[in-house]
Amino acid sequence: MQIKKLLLAGLIVFTFSSCAELLQVANTLGTSGLPVSEAENSAGLKSSLDVGIVNAVNILGAENGFMNDAVLKILLPPEAKPIIDNLKLIPGGQDLVNRAILSLNRSAEDAVKEATPIFKRAITSMSIQDATGILFGGENAATNYLKKKTYTDLVNAFAPKVANSLSKPLVANLSTNESWNSLTSAYNQVAKSPVGVIGNMKPINVNLETYVTQKALDALFTKVAYEENLIRKDPKARVNTILQRVFGQLDNR
Repeated sequence: MQIKKLLLAGLIVFTFSSCAELLQVANTLGTSGLPVSEAENSAGLKSSLDVGIVNAVNILGAENGFMNDAVLKILLPPEAKPIIDNLKLIPGGQDLVNRAILSLNRSAEDAVKEATPIFKRAITSMSIQDATGILFGGENAATNYLKKKTYTDLVNAFAPKVANSLSKPLVANLSTNESWNSLTSAYNQVAKSPVGVIGNMKPINVNLETYVTQKALDALFTKVAYEENLIRKDPKARVNTILQRVFGQLDNR
């Protein structure tokens, strides 16, 4: 009987010791029991960007997705600063400014809804030779890589969507272009008057399509970077197996 007890105790100690070792090996190799491959790292990075894009578009594409974000809210272009400086000279100036700002943000919200397939094509076509380096490259590494490699192509693909949104009657049955033209026309009329000439007021001419495109894309990349960082740090944000497996490598670092 005593010998049986000793054997049982030894078996328990060996079992728990083996479990600890197996757990350590499992954490190292991943859920499949094999090391995470370069191909898996690449797939995981692309999946994280896919998830980030969908979440970013859902947030920014909702009503007031831009307007209620203190960081990403689109204000008047810098070229329009003279309008603010001379607002008292423009009939109904403040109302025109408020409507123009709301319209700019409504156009961005409308345009980003079209961004998902554009970004997904860019992500799919990415060739990540150094996937592991990007994975272990720290916060926003995958988002920054995507932005660096695809920004020009994304601008070219996204700009027509923005142009279309700028022409839609999104605020008070007026398009953003109409709201903007009402504001700048009122200002330019004053700028060209004797008072404006004496005050050295210069007429304003801004390419709204370029401005809103840049602002909307920058906002999308900001949100995608946030989502990537969330996936990197929070296991609960890893919504599929490949994300769990690939980004799980970061948990013990």
